[in-house]
Amino acid sequence: MAEAAAAMACPWDTVLELTKMAQDRGTDPLVYSFQISSTLNAAGVSIPSPDFAAVLVSHICWSNNVSIAWKFLEKALTLRVVPPLSVLALLSTRVIPNRKIYPVAYRLYMELMKRYIFSLKSLINGSNYQQIMESVDQTLSLSQTFGLPDFETGLVLVEFIFKTVWELVDASLDDEGLLELSAGKESMWPIRTQDMEIDNRDACDGKRVEQNELFLKMNTTLATEIVGEFFQNKVTSKILYLARRNMPSYWEPFIQNLQLLASNSTAIRNLKSISPEALLQLTCDTDVFLSRDGKTSTLHRLHAVVDSSLASFASRCHGTSPSAYWLPIDLFLEDSLDGSQVIATSAAETLTVLVKALQAVNCTTWQDTFLGLWVAALRLVQRERHLSEGPVPRLDTCLCMVLSITPLAIANIIEEEESELNLANQGKSSSGQRRQALISSLKQLDDYEGLLTPPLQVVSVANQAAAKAMMFLSGMSVSSGYFDGISLNDMPLNCAGNLRHLVVEACIARNVLDTSAYFWPGYVKGRCNQIPCGISGQVPGWSSLMKGSPLTPPMMSVLVSTPASSLAELEKIYEFAVNGSDEEKISAATVLCGASLTRGWNIQEHIVMFITRLLSPPVPKDHTGCESHLIGCAPFLNVLLVGISSIDCMQTLSLHGLVPQLAGALMPICEVFGSCAPTVSWAVTREELSSHAVFSNAFTLLLKLWRFDEPPFESATGELSRVTPEYLLLVRNRQLASNNQFKCKQFSRLLDPWPSEPVFMDSFPKLKCWYRQNLACLCSTLSGLVHGTPVHQLVEALLSFMFRKLSRGGGQPLTPPTTSGSSSSSGPGDELSDRLKVPAWDILEALPFALDAALTACAHGRLSPRELTTGIKDLADFLPASLATIISYFSAEVTRGLWKPASMNGTDWPSPAANLALVEQQIKKTLAATGVHVPSLPVDGSSVSTLPLPLAVLLSLTITYKLDRDTGRFLNFVGCSLNNLATVCPWPCMPIIVSLWAQKIKRWSDFLVFSASRTVFHHNRDAVVQLLRVCFKATLGLNNSITSTSGGVGALLGHGFVSHFSGSISPSAPGIMYLRVHRAVRNALFMTEEIVSLLMSTVGDVANPAENLERLKKTKHGLRYGQVSLVSALARLKLSASLGASLIWITGGLSLVQSLIHETLPSWFISVQKQEPLAPGVEMMRGHALAYFTVLCMAFALGVGPLGPRRSNVLTRHMEFLASALEGKISLGCNEATWRAYLSGFVSMMVVSTPNWVREVDVRVVKRLSKGLKQWKEEDLAVALLGVSGVVGMAEAAEMIILRRVE
Repeated sequence: MAEAAAAMACPWDTVLELTKMAQDRGTDPLVYSFQISSTLNAAGVSIPSPDFAAVLVSHICWSNNVSIAWKFLEKALTLRVVPPLSVLALLSTRVIPNRKIYPVAYRLYMELMKRYIFSLKSLINGSNYQQIMESVDQTLSLSQTFGLPDFETGLVLVEFIFKTVWELVDASLDDEGLLELSAGKESMWPIRTQDMEIDNRDACDGKRVEQNELFLKMNTTLATEIVGEFFQNKVTSKILYLARRNMPSYWEPFIQNLQLLASNSTAIRNLKSISPEALLQLTCDTDVFLSRDGKTSTLHRLHAVVDSSLASFASRCHGTSPSAYWLPIDLFLEDSLDGSQVIATSAAETLTVLVKALQAVNCTTWQDTFLGLWVAALRLVQRERHLSEGPVPRLDTCLCMVLSITPLAIANIIEEEESELNLANQGKSSSGQRRQALISSLKQLDDYEGLLTPPLQVVSVANQAAAKAMMFLSGMSVSSGYFDGISLNDMPLNCAGNLRHLVVEACIARNVLDTSAYFWPGYVKGRCNQIPCGISGQVPGWSSLMKGSPLTPPMMSVLVSTPASSLAELEKIYEFAVNGSDEEKISAATVLCGASLTRGWNIQEHIVMFITRLLSPPVPKDHTGCESHLIGCAPFLNVLLVGISSIDCMQTLSLHGLVPQLAGALMPICEVFGSCAPTVSWAVTREELSSHAVFSNAFTLLLKLWRFDEPPFESATGELSRVTPEYLLLVRNRQLASNNQFKCKQFSRLLDPWPSEPVFMDSFPKLKCWYRQNLACLCSTLSGLVHGTPVHQLVEALLSFMFRKLSRGGGQPLTPPTTSGSSSSSGPGDELSDRLKVPAWDILEALPFALDAALTACAHGRLSPRELTTGIKDLADFLPASLATIISYFSAEVTRGLWKPASMNGTDWPSPAANLALVEQQIKKTLAATGVHVPSLPVDGSSVSTLPLPLAVLLSLTITYKLDRDTGRFLNFVGCSLNNLATVCPWPCMPIIVSLWAQKIKRWSDFLVFSASRTVFHHNRDAVVQLLRVCFKATLGLNNSITSTSGGVGALLGHGFVSHFSGSISPSAPGIMYLRVHRAVRNALFMTEEIVSLLMSTVGDVANPAENLERLKKTKHGLRYGQVSLVSALARLKLSASLGASLIWITGGLSLVQSLIHETLPSWFISVQKQEPLAPGVEMMRGHALAYFTVLCMAFALGVGPLGPRRSNVLTRHMEFLASALEGKISLGCNEATWRAYLSGFVSMMVVSTPNWVREVDVRVVKRLSKGLKQWKEEDLAVALLGVSGVVGMAEAAEMIILRRVE
């Protein structure tokens, strides 16, 4: 009994003794296995036993490396006395390092591996699974080696398979003498023995050396064959794909070694089971889960056919290009030209995100993606050819988008890939596939001749680009400044350029292309053998400047009108602006704000940075005293402020993302010069420059950066409307604190060092005080004016100044109300000029009270409208910065509605009667031509024309301005606010304003009428819905109108080149109309529901249920519903979903997309849908269209690359909803086929196109969703979802791969 108890307590000694006895006696392996099994059962050891596996392997290696011992091991494996994975793990640590010493043992190890490694299902279903995997992990130290989180059986399984294949690859490299060629020159696994073994232990007599050499070669061949089998096997290939997806830092060196083996191994070339090329192709398979046999693969193939059909449909719509893929780019580019609001982020960065999203979601090549981007950009230029003239210039902004923003976006995309390649190659410069794709796309642009014709304004520039290439090919060394004095008559006859020449030069300037482009076939037409003789000598210009010529007035005149062509030229002029004399600084500032800013597209990102930096001059080292150093820079700063104040310049700064930096530069200027009395002045070009003038220029420029004239709650729906001064400073500080676009790009060395100190509103107390007062004025009526205070005295001085002519005429003096109810007038000896020589901030503080008193006097008849308008205009001329307070005050009073209307009768106020009826009729016709019918619009002009009194004052003020360069920027400042204010006012305020302005400037009539139509959409929600419906029908070619029969981009946005309908570009193209009016929509939140509804109704229109759609049948053309091709229908629905996603993103940005994901979609799925009779399959098509739409919305707003927690929250919340619905926790009201199609489509698109998203979702939610998919019999999709969810999901994915049912 005591011996039996001892054996049970420590069975391994007994087991080892039994093994030795059986080996000595030559016991049958089957009998031996039964004896061991009985012994272990008696000892209470469950089998298969990892501990017994360790005992048996230790017995064999290497004291008992004999045939009978290996037979014992093989039979124990067969009877599952020992677990196969434990045995393989134990053998790998002993056999592989000694494979050259014990080649037979290595052969036996691999034979056992082939037998058991591909039968993993029995392992997971067997007993002791947890214990077995723990033993494997301990034996091989897998968790420690790979550094993965806490122990999980599935993770160990993936690590074991990966390690086994990797070890075989490295051993084979070593056996063939190739390991030294690898990057690390040695394996991370112990594949070589550390002992000084010389004799071959398998060679008993020492006479079989040659045979053993042959045996070693056979082993290498078998090892490579097993490696191929790992990638061919359905189970292990998917497990290896998990390692590839979730362990990239380890996969990279492994795949490099495998590529080395495939390229150089003799053994692998001799394999019959797989070729080296096929092996490498299997390792690159990106759709392991969705491309092999299974249900999901059918859906995947269907999407491929849909993409082909979409390309065909787009080609029919546009003649040459699958433009429908890139409809979102067309819409974004067109929307970016709207100058009504500036943006706080770079358009290039936004375009980068958009292009990457479309490439990922549509699974297109980068060549097709870049081509689609260029075609969309060129279409933008062509649409600008015949636009109506208006106050907002668009051509320069348009060309900025095409020749600056678009190349910068492409440079970002190429730089991202090559940075990763350089990192992988340990800093060695590498050229990626995207760069080659760009070259191919630019070559292909030559097929789009109709899009390449340049606008008349840039024909000469295009010709110069062509001439530059021609001279380069002719071997003529021509500097960038050569064209300073060349004219069109001097050009060679055959050097006519087009937009492709300008695009190529823009790409060369960004280092994504080189001058080898000049050699492309057809790029240059002919050769030039001599420099044009018409040039007698070069005029002073950029080339002269680079040679050291001084910055004289004649040269400055040329430089202002001629854009710089290189960064070196800009740096030269920037050095003058920083280190030159006072005159040279002013001249350099003038040059920088000239043609180089507006048309220097190849260097525009640099010049906007230079200008912004110059607005923040550093404190000189010798500066002393308490006065700000900015005071001494007043003339220089003023030139910059005036130079960038035009609409097109502001739009250029905005598109390049400089708005936050500009705000940070303008605020100190406003603070300093607004605090100075105008007693300080500077002599500039025979005129005096006062501190008031500098302040006004800076202040009005600053206020263009956000909607200062709207209360916060009035602009709470749009993405852009959240811009405030605090927000701009926050963005500015974040940009400078992080390694973003301002540090990582190759900007000039002259800009170093970058400012790093954060700036806050508290740093500018005067500005902050005015900002708070402005908000108070907008939100509540005025109060708090106390008699006798400096503010009250200044109010009276302002009133006396504004209405000094009235005072001299003996009229009744105007006095503001005070809290004491009394007032005082100025003394007879006071001079108005002296009384207003106070800091501008003081005037702005008192101004609302003066305006209130003046408006009250006008309302009570004590002041005529003309006198009121004249007085306000005099004040605005005296201090243009006062326009900000004037706008805010009158805007607030309009919204409060406390004033009686002003009769626009031509006596008191200007009359619109001469053309009001015509304007109203034109507005209605414009809407009707677009497909929007609003019968309530009055068109007879018989009603009395009235405006709210404050609006009438503001309108009259704008009419008094002349259209000249000096006052144009202030007119634009007031005009934008007037337009926004009139939009929210009742009808017909906007037609009245348009009528009066059309009388003033007749050539703007068409532009004004088109702009006025947006008022209708602010007041009439049904008009918005109609416009959306027209956009969808036009895009799909479902309209009956002549402009929409072909559908696609042309029908949506209009054609600027040869069109399929009469006339040229139409101002009534529905997409153009929508992009001009969406910011005027009062509440954009309802549009998500409308767009989803329109998308769903489009399914029925596309499927055409009137046809015979009863039978689903297969034909040689694909799946068809009667006469309607399923893939064709899905392609058109994909286009419709693309339009819907674009409109939501452009209208409301991230906030509207979040509303869609969090509210609209769940509500739509939950609510009971109207059960209309639909053709078979239509509900499924709805689900697919909705899935594509949702993924696009999220990709546009949140991107497809690595991102922060904002996207994680949105994704987790939506997938939580999907998982809860799958689990039955949420009752759905939609059709089941729609729901299934949506869920499978959404998940499959995430897995294939946006795998980064899945990693950011709470893994518990992913597992719940995967479990639900498995219950739907969608095992492949469930595994694919887990497979891309990261290391934590990889464990469950591996086990699901092994256990999934065999199809």
